[in-house]
Amino acid sequence: MAREMACRKCKFVSTGKVCPSCKSSDLTPDWNGVVLVVDPEASNIAHTLGITGKGKYALKVT
Repeated sequence: MAREMACRKCKFVSTGKVCPSCKSSDLTPDWNGVVLVVDPEASNIAHTLGITGKGKYALKVT
């Protein structure tokens, strides 16, 4: 199974070498917590965290 990495810029979690959300290659395996965003327009949590797209996001990226 591929290791999940979190983007240091937008906190999107993926298994690739480039973030599919912001196209950054600054990814790290050192992250904690997760939030799954299904409907970013109606989500208060997504609004608070500044998330504008659907997906899996890390809460803390180091």
